[in-house]
Amino acid sequence: MTTTTTATATQVYRVFIKASPEAIWEAITRPEFTERYFHRGRIEAGPDRVVSRGPDGELRRDDEVYEYDPPRRLVHAWLPLYDAELAEEPPSRVTWEIEPQDDGVTKLTVVHDRLESSPKTAASVEGDGWMFVMSGLKTLLETGEPLSG
Repeated sequence: MTTTTTATATQVYRVFIKASPEAIWEAITRPEFTERYFHRGRIEAGPDRVVSRGPDGELRRDDEVYEYDPPRRLVHAWLPLYDAELAEEPPSRVTWEIEPQDDGVTKLTVVHDRLESSPKTAASVEGDGWMFVMSGLKTLLETGEPLSG
């Protein structure tokens, strides 16, 4: 059986958040924040690795970091280990760009690319996948409460 997907090989998402670049950086790199908006994943990002664990400690991702420039830019591989089919595909790449704007607002751009050879991964993250994560991050930073329980 052949599955065909039309998911986009380069996906770009942007959101404006009423928070400092430093607060956004902390929220995307520290597990005590990510578990509140990123599908309960405890994600820890450092200069060499981005490691994601589920609520019960299972390893979801262990990705190489390509760029680590706090609080402006984080670029890392993306290879989901939580799904056997996705784990068989080549790693893709995620870029987080954090740009201060006026009046205490920061623009966050997430680019998920190198998905040409990873169509199942592309389909799994396209649309609501990344939008739910970014909406949850924005809600958490602006209100102190998670988007969902």
